[in-house]
Amino acid sequence: MNHLVPAGEGRWRLPRHAQIVVYDRRERDLLTVYDCAAAQNPPSAQLLGSLARVDAVAEVERTPTGYVVKLREPAVLECQGTDQFRIASR
Repeated sequence: MNHLVPAGEGRWRLPRHAQIVVYDRRERDLLTVYDCAAAQNPPSAQLLGSLARVDAVAEVERTPTGYVVKLREPAVLECQGTDQFRIASR
């Protein structure tokens, strides 16, 4: 399931208030992308891999099962090789 807007090869646009929930798993993490947590809509995407870096203005909250990245500006989710992702400013 991936309903994110493409922004080029291996890149997807993330809206300003997107939230990425990262569930820590032993082999690969589960990244669940929500356009806006306040909207209470289903996730826009679920990806297996790891979030290597966040280079956009965001707040990161630790949770018992991983962490949540709350974006504060429009950003781009970039694939950086096998199962590695990065969030960059647009």
